[in-house]
Amino acid sequence: MAMATSAKEVQDGLEWRVRVPQGSLAVVVESQPDWVDRAWAWLTGIVLAVVSKAVGFGRKAWSVGSDDPRRVVHGVKVGTGLTLVSLFYYTRPLYDGVGGWAMWAVMTVVVVFEYTVGGCLCKGFNRSIATSTAGFLAVGIHWAASKAGEKAEPVILSASVFILASAATFSRFIPAIKARFDYGITIFILTFSLVAVSGYRVDQLLFLAQERVYTISIGVGICLIVCILVCPVWAGQELHLLVSGNLVKLADSLQGLVEECFMEDEAEEGKELPTAKSQGYKCVLNSKATEDSQANLAKWEPGHGRFRFRHPWSQYLKVAAAMRYCAYCMEAFNGCISSEIKAPEDVKSHLRGASIKLSLDSSNVLKELSSSIMSMKESRSIHCLVVEMKNGVQELQVALRSLPTDHVKKHRATLSLMEAMPLVTAASLLIEVSERVESVVEAVGVLARLASFEPSLDRKKASSYSSVVPQDESVRPQPQEV
Repeated sequence: MAMATSAKEVQDGLEWRVRVPQGSLAVVVESQPDWVDRAWAWLTGIVLAVVSKAVGFGRKAWSVGSDDPRRVVHGVKVGTGLTLVSLFYYTRPLYDGVGGWAMWAVMTVVVVFEYTVGGCLCKGFNRSIATSTAGFLAVGIHWAASKAGEKAEPVILSASVFILASAATFSRFIPAIKARFDYGITIFILTFSLVAVSGYRVDQLLFLAQERVYTISIGVGICLIVCILVCPVWAGQELHLLVSGNLVKLADSLQGLVEECFMEDEAEEGKELPTAKSQGYKCVLNSKATEDSQANLAKWEPGHGRFRFRHPWSQYLKVAAAMRYCAYCMEAFNGCISSEIKAPEDVKSHLRGASIKLSLDSSNVLKELSSSIMSMKESRSIHCLVVEMKNGVQELQVALRSLPTDHVKKHRATLSLMEAMPLVTAASLLIEVSERVESVVEAVGVLARLASFEPSLDRKKASSYSSVVPQDESVRPQPQEV
């Protein structure tokens, strides 16, 4: 009996042709097992997932490097520092000079090298001072304990470790010490404990302490040379740019929030809220930790560029704190915008002009302060801009006192009051933001005085005029009698 199969039935399997006794051909199909297909699909899925993850990671890494190329340079600097310090381990003359302790120099470069010059100086100073102090103190205590006898030696050593470790750990809770010497205290505890509890003789301990101080000094020196001489990143300059940039973000955010709050109903229906411009104040609220860290590291840095030694970095934190007070009000203002209760259009149109004008005046003040900080020059127009802002505050206050009352005649007084409440609250918050902008102006003024900003042209003329023309008749030169 002849057996035949169609092409559709055999296209996915192996085809065998067999001749039967009657002389006809029969096709025998042997299908592939299902587990082979499933395994192939599973393997293909894993390969595609790995490739997709690798491509995504590469794009993210490229984005991080393109946003700030200094990050790529920092990686190169770390590699350069490790290469230089490894020469002390691979080169025989240098290795003979420092012995087998060259690995401590390599470890020092790994843990001390930081992104900013201030961070590198802070860690390098802390590690060097803590290691040398703890090492020689441990040697001295070990020598005194060895002179006290075999029975008293372990007691003295254990008591010294307990007292110094407890005192050093407690000092880390003091804010002033924790901010600047926390890393050094940790290294001090580690070094003192390792040296004090070791069983070497005093002469060997002294050699151990000396070798470790030498190698750590080598590592710190290489870190500082590479970090300062090769594309340095100054923490003080980063703080300067951060505060100046946050002022611009705060100004743009204030203007954007007011525009979104007082936009017309037709435009509000077709616009998605919130926008990135109006949410810039959140950067000001979230930058406190970064500002504190950069200000602390900037105090370690020497004078560089336009920043002299002992630049008033703490005043930048006061300017940032004044900006956050404004941002808190803007956060509440954003809550009024997100309210589900919609204000009447007549109330919105009545307050729109004065509110937009006040937000524009306040934004101009903040942007002028940012320009003053960025250029480190006193502003010539800041006083005029503040006067304009105060006039805008008075106009908005007058507008609030003269709200339209036509909608109250419809026996809906309570409902109308509830509808207008979010908008009136937003206008009141806008006035409060303007009042707090004045505190930012005062903080920037103090910064300009402490940092010796370049005086404005008007101030230069006034000072030159006062130096030439006497201000009092009593100091006017009198003609001499002949």
